[in-house]
Amino acid sequence: MQDSTIITRSHLLRSKAQSFCNAFLKGTSPTETLDTFFTTWPKITEHGPSWATSRLPFLGKTFRGRRRQHSPSSSGAEQGSTCDDYFDLLATTLSFHPNQDTFPPAEGFIVDAGTDVADAGGLGAVSVVAHAKFASVATGKAWEEDFIYRLSEFDKHGKIGHWEIWADPLSAWTAVES
Repeated sequence: MQDSTIITRSHLLRSKAQSFCNAFLKGTSPTETLDTFFTTWPKITEHGPSWATSRLPFLGKTFRGRRRQHSPSSSGAEQGSTCDDYFDLLATTLSFHPNQDTFPPAEGFIVDAGTDVADAGGLGAVSVVAHAKFASVATGKAWEEDFIYRLSEFDKHGKIGHWEIWADPLSAWTAVES
């Protein structure tokens, strides 16, 4: 990529990433979030240890595709493993309580417009460190934590191909314990 193309692409990716994060502040529904910000065959991975999946079933696996697909080539998503399922599992386990300071201003979004993460074909990656309160749906126990989003595999329009989350699974594990 030429320098001017990278600068333009960087601006696009930063803007799209910031809009995606702001959707959480606005309370945008998971379906609308997936429809608006993601490619037709998205992936979501919340990293965490395999031992924690008994209480935190959204951890440690990559959710792929959508329940209702826009592309005939994407009909291979297994039941229970779509990006829609990720949001369902998360919502039955934890509640997310962001505030106006959860995400940094635009300059806090780190952009590498030219990278091809995992040779997946989508260009660009954006990383952001955020801070919010979470609570267990079952127990009501709450905690605050810093977490990291890496958005990557963007298409030419800046739609996200892969959303990765690194958070604090031990705090979540402890909070959901009855």
